[in-house]
Amino acid sequence: MKAAVFTMKLEPDLRAEFMAAAEASHRPASQVVREFMRAFVQQQQAQREHDAFLARKVEVARTSMQAGLGRSNEEVEAAFAARRAAYS
Repeated sequence: MKAAVFTMKLEPDLRAEFMAAAEASHRPASQVVREFMRAFVQQQQAQREHDAFLARKVEVARTSMQAGLGRSNEEVEAAFAARRAAYS
């Protein structure tokens, strides 16, 4: 069910190459463009979800540090240096 028309301007060479590639894959160019659009929308949604995930993690870490529950970078580096030394 197609309810909208999408018009775009592009270079003639790009259009010709795209149309040839779509034809070589035995698929209509409009189908290929719809697939590209769906993939782009999914990619953008995944990126937004990942960004939100990271923002939540950063907020939890900041809250932890403000409450005095975190460790400084120096403390973490020292702890892992001791671990590495123990296995050397």
